[in-house]
Amino acid sequence: MATGHDLVGNLCEGLFTSLLRRDQRLKAESYVRALLAAQGRKTLRNIAEQMGGEAAQQSVHHFISSSSWDWSAVRRSLAQRVDAVLAPRAWVVRPLVIPKAGPHTVGVDQQFVPHLGHTVNAQQAFGAWLASERAAVPCNWRLVLPASWLEDPLRRHRACIPETSRAAGLEECASDAVRQLESTRAGRRPVVVDAEGLDVRRCVRHFGERRSPLLVRIGPHTPVRVDNTRLHAYSDKPVTAGQLVATMKQFRRQAASPGGYGGHGADVGVAAAIPVLPGEFDGPGPRTPMLLLADWPSAPHGDARMWLARGAGTPVPGLLRLARLADTAERDCAAVSERIGIRDFAGRSFQGWHRHITLASVAHLAAVLTTAERHAPAPALSRVA
Repeated sequence: MATGHDLVGNLCEGLFTSLLRRDQRLKAESYVRALLAAQGRKTLRNIAEQMGGEAAQQSVHHFISSSSWDWSAVRRSLAQRVDAVLAPRAWVVRPLVIPKAGPHTVGVDQQFVPHLGHTVNAQQAFGAWLASERAAVPCNWRLVLPASWLEDPLRRHRACIPETSRAAGLEECASDAVRQLESTRAGRRPVVVDAEGLDVRRCVRHFGERRSPLLVRIGPHTPVRVDNTRLHAYSDKPVTAGQLVATMKQFRRQAASPGGYGGHGADVGVAAAIPVLPGEFDGPGPRTPMLLLADWPSAPHGDARMWLARGAGTPVPGLLRLARLADTAERDCAAVSERIGIRDFAGRSFQGWHRHITLASVAHLAAVLTTAERHAPAPALSRVA
């Protein structure tokens, strides 16, 4: 498949070994190359133009929407490769919202999107990104399927939604994105859930009793309570996270991030870490001790980014470093994934959406590696005596 120093070809050769037929492996590689090369929206027609013109359109449509290859195996290979080349520190789970004008694309409905705070006609999914300070790559995806798709036999049949697909809340969908790759070497890394508006206790429950840290992004109006088993002099009356951070200024400390936001330079800012319980906890049942982590990346002014962290003994600077990986994922989603068409699939089938976004994730890794190679220092020339 690959000849000479062909980064994309060598990458695809390793990632597509689970595709049993040679023609499928070749077509998957061609699709990745088309995503990297095509200009404008990466529709199937636009991609087919890169893969052989109008005559290739039907073949490309079949390969994405109706073929038999297993995208989950490709994603496991992708996660293992990213783990090897990127040395990621954590999973970053972030939402992907794809607004749509019509109702026909799989999963599209009028859906409330917590981090936007309003309802949109859109697809909604969660991506699991492996992230270091240098780069982040999406490795797995969980499409949110509303009841209007799961409970309508005709829509379900037309979209080829598997019988195993069932209704799930947003917190469960977010955890599925990581849980489905727990069997890989990268599976048990810390998790940073960069999806403001989710229910924190449900997130903790669905992510389970992980030994590694879990951080969940929250907004300033999220209810919390001081954990007065650790801070005996304070009331445990429920307050908002923003109120608690504003009034407990004595917990603020200078904080530095070695890699800086997005991996560029060193940032010195201010952070606060306050022992709390999620505010919605009431009555008997297990306690969920956490840290309210507030982060001002460059100054103690303006709005803080807030997280609830179950730290597993990780020092506060380490938790801050993990939280700031969310910015690496946000940056690379905008700079790389958007450019190679992560949102652009317009077909109607469940399988088609998953296959397109899987190959777009492979193209994302190819783009990251190409950029890294382009900026790598040239080898020193040996002197001739």
